[in-house]
Amino acid sequence: MHTTTLKEYILDIKKQHLTLEGVVYTQDNIEDLLKTNTNQDTEFRNDLYAFLADWFNESPTITLQTSGSTGNPKKRTVRKEQMMQSAIMTCSFLNLQKGDRALLCMPLLYVGGKMMVVRSLVAGLNLVIRTPSGHPMAGVNTPFRFAAMIPLQVYNTLQVTEETERLKQIDILIIGGSAIDNALEKQIRKLPNSIYSTYGMTETLSHIALRKINGKGRSVRYMPFPSVNISLSQEQTLTIHAPCVCDNILETNDIAQIFPDGSFSIIGRKDNVVNSGGVKIQIEQVEKALNSIISCNFAITSIPDPKFGEVLILLIEKEEDIAQHIKEILPKYQQPKRIYKVESIPYTGNGKINRPECRKLAIKLQVTNNTI
Repeated sequence: MHTTTLKEYILDIKKQHLTLEGVVYTQDNIEDLLKTNTNQDTEFRNDLYAFLADWFNESPTITLQTSGSTGNPKKRTVRKEQMMQSAIMTCSFLNLQKGDRALLCMPLLYVGGKMMVVRSLVAGLNLVIRTPSGHPMAGVNTPFRFAAMIPLQVYNTLQVTEETERLKQIDILIIGGSAIDNALEKQIRKLPNSIYSTYGMTETLSHIALRKINGKGRSVRYMPFPSVNISLSQEQTLTIHAPCVCDNILETNDIAQIFPDGSFSIIGRKDNVVNSGGVKIQIEQVEKALNSIISCNFAITSIPDPKFGEVLILLIEKEEDIAQHIKEILPKYQQPKRIYKVESIPYTGNGKINRPECRKLAIKLQVTNNTI
């Protein structure tokens, strides 16, 4: 098996080009496209042109936007050199080669979509673009070597037989942006290709660790890339030292466990700990347990309570007879005090549960229903 060496990656931006659906675009081509683009071009393709124009300009930096899953979206300026180092880590680990067909089907507003383009520029991948949607494999008739999706896209794809068959033809699929629930992971384990869950964030310029979900090497733990060092803070949150992609040591809000072999698992976010009557409850652990009995979209959140300080609330998109099942699988202190049916669970643009909006919605429903 051929392994790409550092010398084969193109790190001089002036020498880079993008192979887009078999057509090669240089820095000069991109400038021409921006001058002549018309309404016939899709908005997503124009987003790609705009990103390439930023990439090929003289500035050594570029601006990224966070997802806003735990607060207001923020902008962050990073060096293009760091984004290229991130691309190298992924392409090297997955052994991606020049000419490999790669699918871009995520918004270019966030780092996940931008990094698919940068990987293509650095490693010479043949990038194919699909306007981001919940069904990225609809209408796709050719196989891919590499693709990246969010869990919601994978879930939707697996509901359609034809799209599932096309998904199976992706040699390597990475899934990121939000957690993969147990039910979805069980489905993914049955697939024949190589599928990975990613761990990372905007601050780390996409992922700094992967875990194999299916097949040989399957694991419930993430393994950091070789150049990444991890540790735990006094609050048991993950601390990341990734000098290739991040100038400073990054203290995350993710409560984690590190194992002797250097791998780690994520228990939940510090932001998502609810103190109810003096008992600390990790929202993600409750949601993980409820995955086994709830068949639709749902989220656990909390609202203020005069007696307990905070109480758990379950937001759910469909009426389901689950009250008794909840009592059977959750200890009393983890059981939601109320279940509210909602039209839709709030999500961010890249598929994460929007925690602040869920809490606002629960408080509004509390007032409307005059409960608790």
